Amino acid sequence: MTAIRGARERARSEITEAIKDEARKQLAAEGAAKLSLRAVARALGMASSALYRYFPSRDDLLTALIVDAYNALGAAAERARDARPAPSTAPPSTTPASTTPRGRAAERATAQWCAICTAVRDWALAHPHEYALIYGSPVPGYHAPHTTTEPAARVGLTLIGVARDAYAAGLLKEPAEPLPDAVVADALALGAELGVELPPAVLARLIGAWAQLFGLLSFELFGQFSRVVEARSAFFDQAVLQLAGSVGLTAQGRGTSA
Repeated sequence: MTAIRGARERARSEITEAIKDEARKQLAAEGAAKLSLRAVARALGMASSALYRYFPSRDDLLTALIVDAYNALGAAAERARDARPAPSTAPPSTTPASTTPRGRAAERATAQWCAICTAVRDWALAHPHEYALIYGSPVPGYHAPHTTTEPAARVGLTLIGVARDAYAAGLLKEPAEPLPDAVVADALALGAELGVELPPAVLARLIGAWAQLFGLLSFELFGQFSRVVEARSAFFDQAVLQLAGSVGLTAQGRGTSA
């Protein structure tokens, strides 16, 4: 019985993946708004009633595709993070930053941040239709369930982790300008929800950097950079380096800045 059950589970998994693969083809050809279970079933040579046993509705299929896309994007970000070591605590020094252990650790943190952002861009460029599904126009009539929340947070949490590690190592330069009380409250609430101990100003800037990262990608993928930015890789590299600086990732280490 165990062998039969295992074979059935494998067959169900294979059919589920075939359905999602065909649905992704339809996304590329027609867009998410026109995704049709009947069209997917027809392309696979399945009866619609058979497909409904795997995905009872279009929204169930869309949710599966959205979760897969978020998870694939998050995995790309996490691989880039893991490919570079996190910075370690290093004592202050008066010698040039890049020649000290502290300076090199700060540079590693910045390099880790930039590598994550680059991996996110690479995934988006390689999977433009899946990117459009999760960061493009909302699909009419579709409301994402809570099951998409955790996968959607993976990139943001990866970037927060870089800042958290840098802060713990004494390498994060905290912004000095005051924040409106409402922004502080939002940042504190986010930190409490995530269990992340970072200053509110840093958390607020991390939210801004996360939004700007995907704004850069959306502008590039959806054509807003046409005849404006031609050297797009170089532009992106410079932009994410500036975002790193905005959250306090600098070679000087912890302190204050305007």
